[in-house]
Amino acid sequence: MKREIGWNQIEKNGQSLVTVGTFDGVHLGHQSIIQYLVDRAEKQNALSVAVSFDPHPRQVVKGSPVPLLTTIEERAAAFEGLGLDRFIVIPFTKEFANTSAEQFVVDILVNRIGLKEIIIGHDHGFGKGREGDKELLVSLGRDYNFTVDVIPAQVLERDVVSSTRIRTELQETGNVELVTKLLRRRYSLSGRVVSGDGRGAGIGFPTANIQVNHPQKVVPRRGVYAVLVHLLDGRVRMGMLNIGVRPTFDGHDSRIEVHIFDLEENLYEKEIRVEFVRRIRDEKKFNSVGALVQQLSKDKVRCRAELESVI
Repeated sequence: MKREIGWNQIEKNGQSLVTVGTFDGVHLGHQSIIQYLVDRAEKQNALSVAVSFDPHPRQVVKGSPVPLLTTIEERAAAFEGLGLDRFIVIPFTKEFANTSAEQFVVDILVNRIGLKEIIIGHDHGFGKGREGDKELLVSLGRDYNFTVDVIPAQVLERDVVSSTRIRTELQETGNVELVTKLLRRRYSLSGRVVSGDGRGAGIGFPTANIQVNHPQKVVPRRGVYAVLVHLLDGRVRMGMLNIGVRPTFDGHDSRIEVHIFDLEENLYEKEIRVEFVRRIRDEKKFNSVGALVQQLSKDKVRCRAELESVI
């Protein structure tokens, strides 16, 4: 798959079948659209193209950060796995937000990307104020020699799910098992291992403290999770991860700490990725360090049992 991130990387190809959207999460609904696009492009011996935006359009229009399920790199990886030919990311600015629907189609889709066919949902709207619709596209298609295909309702309704629902599940319930079903893959966080206070090692449960790469990436609800840890060299290890403030030690700042099973090497300053498999319990304050250690020992046994069935 060709990744064209930013205006300078876009190369025109007139054999492009294009769909446009933010696609945060690349969830089941998005996957249905992309699979439809890929199949249609293959039948026409054309290129399947997804056009997305960065940052999230709502962030620019509303002026406040939008929690993200996927970074651009994660979105690209998911699209590549679906067989997409081209992934184009357009920088979304206040100036771009004022682009009319006709300008967007003619100046960008036709003249910069190359448009053979555009594929839209039945209720699709685009451009400033979402003024663009099927009727405008059909009219422009006659003038600029491209066709318009409306995705069948059954394709869109087959996997009804929204990015908002997934964000809610992660942030409010921590139900990562349900999120796995909605994404058809496990939710993950990537980041650099940074120094911590060393308390985990002092009680027999050394942890790697993760500084998440993207500041707007959605972090699941506080608690303990069974996770798979992916190392840079391709190794995968089982682990248990805590998201929270470490109340037994009167902590205040929220941290993401993972205890990796069967690994003793120093990962400081290295990149790791964790996949969430199951939520084990809430974070809680224990009356003593000894009571915490007892609970962590039980958590580790449970996490290992959960993970051995999936690794």
